[in-house]
Amino acid sequence: QVQLVESGGGLVQAGGNLRLTCVNSGGAFSSGAMAWFRQAPGKDRNFVAGISTSGLTTSFADSVKDRFSISRDNAKNAVYLQMTSLKPEDTAVYYCAEAQMARYVSRDALSSPSSYDYWGQGTQVTVSS
Repeated sequence: QVQLVESGGGLVQAGGNLRLTCVNSGGAFSSGAMAWFRQAPGKDRNFVAGISTSGLTTSFADSVKDRFSISRDNAKNAVYLQMTSLKPEDTAVYYCAEAQMARYVSRDALSSPSSYDYWGQGTQVTVSS
């Protein structure tokens, strides 16, 4: 069973950095495309960043592409989101998502929630001004 667990969220001042980690702790090996989404209070869940199975293809939301980076370690079944120069508008619950390994996810599809089969419970990121 795939069980995604996020960590690394917290409270940080504007301009600060955080690194989020998502690990599949369920024991089942998926290693499909992975992504981060976020949801602010009263708003829809939005795409932040995605990465292909190999790690060679990445995609970012325009609002974060110059500040965030995404990487993965397939040996650890983990994906990371490095966030720099954080802004108050980055405040949200951040969710990790993973596709089944057998599912091909194109670069354009990395940003679509329907591409993913598994979701974590989320980690809160709060950026104070």
